[in-house]
Amino acid sequence: MAKHIEFSSIGGPEVLQYCEFTPRAPADNEVQVENRAIGINYIDTYIRSGLYPPAQLPSGLGTEAAGIVTKVGSAVTTIKVGDRVVYAQSTLGAYSEVHNVAESKVAVLPDTISFEQAAASFLKGLTVYYLLRRTYKIQSGEPFLFHAAAGGVGLIACQWAKALGAKLIGTVGSEEKVQRAKDAGAWQVINYNCENIVERIYEITNGEKVGVVYDSVGKSTWLHSLDCLKRHGLMVSFGNASGPVTGVDLGILNQKGSLFVTRPSIAGYISTREELDEASKELFDLIASGKINVDVPENQKFSLSEAIRAHQILESRTTQGSSLLIP
Repeated sequence: MAKHIEFSSIGGPEVLQYCEFTPRAPADNEVQVENRAIGINYIDTYIRSGLYPPAQLPSGLGTEAAGIVTKVGSAVTTIKVGDRVVYAQSTLGAYSEVHNVAESKVAVLPDTISFEQAAASFLKGLTVYYLLRRTYKIQSGEPFLFHAAAGGVGLIACQWAKALGAKLIGTVGSEEKVQRAKDAGAWQVINYNCENIVERIYEITNGEKVGVVYDSVGKSTWLHSLDCLKRHGLMVSFGNASGPVTGVDLGILNQKGSLFVTRPSIAGYISTREELDEASKELFDLIASGKINVDVPENQKFSLSEAIRAHQILESRTTQGSSLLIP
């Protein structure tokens, strides 16, 4: 027997249940991982709340964790029992002491990176990888706008941009978060609770605006983001923290400068073994070199049984950087 988190109805954090289950043997193409640290991601709240409903209920939750391989399926060739691994994009159920994961979603973890560092950074780091390196290839010296710069994805983006020599302009909601983003490598930071985002972008860029905006906030920032883009600029919408963007009038893209819009996801850019290996190597190299620091504050580490509290705090938008569940 093992413990995991499941939910039988969609709703708020209170629907999460901590209970026992019997792990099944891994399928031919799967490995079984004894999780040592579990990543908490905002998309987990979308699934739990029904914005991205699970295929069936009851359902497990979570797609990212790091741990040790305890069993392998008969067709597994690249992973062996005892390997230190990290995974993302798994089937739902990573909020668990034990989880079965497709071999194609698992990366072997270098000894220089801890389980907590890996679980705090893998999905978020792969997200930053496809955003900055694939969806739009950020160049050295290039200014761009990145919303929620003090969040889990945002802080990694600040550090990655600095490593690339790019000029990340971040938005945050408090002076404390302004400093956190600056410390992580943001070139400029806008506090949207006391500054006008569009006006500040004009000031920072001397009226030129930016060529790309990365927006995980969604509904509340959609129009502001478009107004920050120069002619032929690209709007990259990759999240819905304030609610989904709906009822889009395509004509507005023409009116604001023949803009482009994309709604990418990690699965659209990292879907093969080769793509995962390339992305994870670049991320691991940056972490190992110290260019990306993903240490998690002690007050953002929760026991597996505290998943409800972890979600409540995450949705309050008071966290900075990544949060973890520890089995």
